[in-house]
Amino acid sequence: MTEISAARRGNLLGVVDRFWRKSGYRMTVINNDAEYPAIYARTRDGFGVRLRIGGKGQAFFQVDTPCVRESEVADSTSKATAPLYEGMEFIPRPNIHSDFWSADGSGSAAASRS
Repeated sequence: MTEISAARRGNLLGVVDRFWRKSGYRMTVINNDAEYPAIYARTRDGFGVRLRIGGKGQAFFQVDTPCVRESEVADSTSKATAPLYEGMEFIPRPNIHSDFWSADGSGSAAASRS
């Protein structure tokens, strides 16, 4: 997972906000908190979507479905490409550095690695 620096969190939320608006989503909540910003929206067909930034700059996308009838879901036919973290109590923290998304805004990518 890529760490999103405090200096880049607004960039990420801005890109997502513009895409969602262009896609016809209606913004329902915008939280401009410097450390833990978030945006919440609703799609035309009733799905709730949100992007929030958590601890250590970890981004969380979440989708809530509108009311649906319960139905059976087949098991996946492909293997997971990421660790499943079975039995872990805590969500792992971001551990990938990106020269852009992890940058501290000072203009020096190296400075963000310290």
